[in-house]
Amino acid sequence: MEKLLPEQLKECWRRVESKKLLREDFNIKYQQGLAAYAKIWSDALLLEGYHDLPQSLVHELGLYLNCQDLAELQLHCSRAVENLANEWRAKVDPRDRISVEHFYNETEEEIYELMWWHTLADDLSPLAYVTALQFAQREGCHSCLDFGAGVGSGSLLFVKEGLKVGLADISSPLLEFSQWRFQLRRLPGKFFDLKQRDMPSESFDMVTAMDVFEHLVDPLNAVEKLSDVLKPGGFLFGRFSAEPDEDRPLHVVQDFGPTFRCLRELGFIEVWQDDWLWGHQVFQKR
Repeated sequence: MEKLLPEQLKECWRRVESKKLLREDFNIKYQQGLAAYAKIWSDALLLEGYHDLPQSLVHELGLYLNCQDLAELQLHCSRAVENLANEWRAKVDPRDRISVEHFYNETEEEIYELMWWHTLADDLSPLAYVTALQFAQREGCHSCLDFGAGVGSGSLLFVKEGLKVGLADISSPLLEFSQWRFQLRRLPGKFFDLKQRDMPSESFDMVTAMDVFEHLVDPLNAVEKLSDVLKPGGFLFGRFSAEPDEDRPLHVVQDFGPTFRCLRELGFIEVWQDDWLWGHQVFQKR
């Protein structure tokens, strides 16, 4: 069974520690692995005629917003983390679920922030979606629900690799934008507005929850819903960690102990962990 990149890197580092591999050779392997991931990611998201991912994603955003000033759009994107944090502090009581959900359902700043994040200009962690894709392929998964799908980039990657995809979010602006992106590319997908539509029971082989649980007012309720969505034997692939960060006040959860306990009580077993690159974990429904 082919090892995933985090597994390969972990194995290579053990060879460095045992003096069987030079550190320089490990660094080459590391950079080559990330470059291969970045190509897979970029190939899935680039619009026809584009070869530069930031340019393509900013152009795509301009098409959606009917804005031709791409330099201004890129500047807005680069400031979106700060803008989003300021908007959150001005509008949200993080102890109030209605306040939090109302914010996510109204702000459009997330579109700018997420599209810029997915350019990989500042952060390579979106490439964890490539790990999730390869895990799904290795385990024979044919369908995936992206819970907290954001702007839909991960689902675009999955559907282009032949998986059936569903996208779920409480944000109407994000879902509308994601649906537009799928229509632009003439790709199939199912869209679930979590304020209006229940997700179907036992319908997906895998659920991704990529940097989502730290945003949830009620993560235990989310675990129960995702357990219902998964087929028996299905996988929950996510990152369940967050440190206090003044730049990201939207991260309202830092203690994931109750989430892990809820997973165990529902019969989930941890079957894989990326303890080298980005820290994602996989739990299997039994």
